[in-house]
Amino acid sequence: MIGRRYSLAATALGVVAALSYTDAFVPSSSRTALPRLYSTVEEAPAETSTNGDAAANKNVDQIQDTSRDKVMTFSYDMSIEPKYEKPTYPGTGNGLSGDAGEYDIIVIGSGMGGLACSALSAKYGSRVLCLESHIKVGGSAHTFSRMHEGGKYSFEVGPSIFEGLDRPSLNPLRMIFDILEETMPVKTYKGLGYWTPSGYWRFPIGSKQGFEELLMEQCGEDGPKAIAEWQALRERLRTLGGSTTAVALLNLRQDAGFLATTAGSLPFVLTHPDVFGDLSLTFDDLSKTVDEFVTVPFLRNFIDTMCIFCGFPAKGAMTAHLLYILERFFEETAAFSVPVGGTCELGNTLQRGLEKFGGKLQLNAHVDEILIEDGRAVGVRLKNGNVVKARKAVVSNATPFDTVKLMPQTEEEPKGLTKWRNDLGTLPRHGAISHLFLAIDAEGLDLSHIQDPAHLVVQDWDRSLQDSQNLCSFFIPSILDKTLCPEGKHVIHVYSSGGEPYEPWEKLTPGSDEYEAYKKERVEVLFKAVENAIPDVRDRIEFSIIGSPLAHEAFLRRDRGTYGMAWAAGSSAPQSGILGSVLPFPFPNLKTPIDGLLRCGDSCFPGIGTPSAAASGAIAANTMHHVDNHLKMLSEASKKDPLY
Repeated sequence: MIGRRYSLAATALGVVAALSYTDAFVPSSSRTALPRLYSTVEEAPAETSTNGDAAANKNVDQIQDTSRDKVMTFSYDMSIEPKYEKPTYPGTGNGLSGDAGEYDIIVIGSGMGGLACSALSAKYGSRVLCLESHIKVGGSAHTFSRMHEGGKYSFEVGPSIFEGLDRPSLNPLRMIFDILEETMPVKTYKGLGYWTPSGYWRFPIGSKQGFEELLMEQCGEDGPKAIAEWQALRERLRTLGGSTTAVALLNLRQDAGFLATTAGSLPFVLTHPDVFGDLSLTFDDLSKTVDEFVTVPFLRNFIDTMCIFCGFPAKGAMTAHLLYILERFFEETAAFSVPVGGTCELGNTLQRGLEKFGGKLQLNAHVDEILIEDGRAVGVRLKNGNVVKARKAVVSNATPFDTVKLMPQTEEEPKGLTKWRNDLGTLPRHGAISHLFLAIDAEGLDLSHIQDPAHLVVQDWDRSLQDSQNLCSFFIPSILDKTLCPEGKHVIHVYSSGGEPYEPWEKLTPGSDEYEAYKKERVEVLFKAVENAIPDVRDRIEFSIIGSPLAHEAFLRRDRGTYGMAWAAGSSAPQSGILGSVLPFPFPNLKTPIDGLLRCGDSCFPGIGTPSAAASGAIAANTMHHVDNHLKMLSEASKKDPLY
């Protein structure tokens, strides 16, 4: 619960006042890093900083052998090319807007993390400016449209599978909407389609019995064993899973005030003292627990696909990524959602909340530099030369790889800043993503054999699910949302997993014959994925658009088109703070060595995905505001629904 049991808060506040420090998670450059299990790319950490070509070759070479047991990450050293320029495309803006001014808080980027941070900070009473380089709001969660023969077709460019948006839930996005008192209409569906080497099957969300029937159907004589192993895994993680309802992500903040804002979980802790023994398991590699309880291949494969949205299969994923699924996906009310009007409505909803509380969003306003004076972030310089000052803080929702480029190194800067920049600039990352957008004629098309708009396609279970030529997804939102295209048509978004190497693409010139040929070669697997459900899809095409990693980088403002940071669970990431010295915390701290500079987004806890990114923005907003205001917000939220 996020807002209950505040009689305990006064006691916790007394503890807070007695503490001699104000930040419980300040990064410490002097602490000894925990041992790191390096990925196939990172066998020698020094290689990425001293031999960029060697690292680049490994980035490409690893996709030649994508066996299931490998963890794939990609490495670059941002200091090797500090003036690296992204490719530019028409329709993304020139970044030259933005006025000079002064605000309490400046947020760089309007992804889910940046918008959540901006909107909640405005609700807290701060004067907020959110600066977005693109001409569209929402980061990866935005929609673009094309006109064709007088009809408008709208396509998703990023996430497409959402749970918990149709009603009050512990999905941080839905919680933030409710706190902002904003609504977003959705259509719901109750399953996720799978196209695998053994054929088509469907995961029935919201039905424990349906899932057990699926296990019996797919596992043959191992069906009862699979059910028993699944129940054993759930039982092992039951206490940790229960903790997700005892304290929500929106309770968190990165200072000593968290003792007050999480005090409502004390009764749960007192009745479940074993949660302390399992605390490190929350951030540890999930495969350790899966290997202990699960042997049936089908069940192991299913668990891997449930984790892959965070970038890793079970090997490399935090245990926490499965906890919400174990707790929520088998409740009868659970359902997936399609935002009516497109995924862009996520950003539009947060923007309404931001502006309702007096905040401002400026599009097409590219930030060139974060300004630092006397060790403090004091504002930003825009691409057009205008300077915007920040009285309280600057928050970067850009990736760590893009953030470090906003802070040019100077001779007189503190060593801690230099190390922080180098650490973040060389973090391992996921590869890029390729996209295929299809507008098709649906006349005479019978889709009664599929019940859901969202589908996963696996070519080979023995290959890595991070391999962009092995795993992909396709999404047909127009099955439910008829506003996205003309009557009698469908729009389909097909996208690869985040394992596409960038090096072959950066050598090509967009628009060249070689570039166009390589695009067609790499997305052939995406066409074949859709043919599982619509065998004659190529004959039905009204028009198609291929989105390469170069386009993904330009349109979504993601360095080298990356899916996100890729620090595999099991050890602490660099700059993870004091928390990382006692737990295997796989995220850099949202705080930085620069006073008044914070980060949010999918490179911060709790990681990749729109709900997680939004939660990181909420944690940043909470941290910047007094704990009394945070407690008041939680109390208000608790009155909106019993779940809160």
